[in-house]
Amino acid sequence: MDIGAVRTLADDAEYRLALAAIRPYFEAEPAEGTSEAAHFDALALLIEEYEDRHYPLPKAEPVEVIKAIMAAKNLSRADLVEVLGSKSRAADLLNGRREINLDQIRKISRAWGISAGALIGDLAA
Repeated sequence: MDIGAVRTLADDAEYRLALAAIRPYFEAEPAEGTSEAAHFDALALLIEEYEDRHYPLPKAEPVEVIKAIMAAKNLSRADLVEVLGSKSRAADLLNGRREINLDQIRKISRAWGISAGALIGDLAA
């Protein structure tokens, strides 16, 4: 391996070539430990880095994530009340009167099987 030749994707043309090169691996994933698997992993990392640099996704507000999860899983306010243990806490959270706290993040994450990181939003900033 020529480590000096390793570099990130420089432009949209290289990005499109990398997307085209990785596509076949999704139909026939290479066996672990093969050179094809290493190529697949390298392409995935290069594509991810390029997308992070050129197409960053904004962080969603925690309440928007909760609402999206509730819609996707067909959950009701009553389901959120059951997780949080309080009707007023659930209403305050959904209506934006209170920000989500760490205890609520933990409860929702465990109960609904979602990443706690998805519920943090800009709280870490």
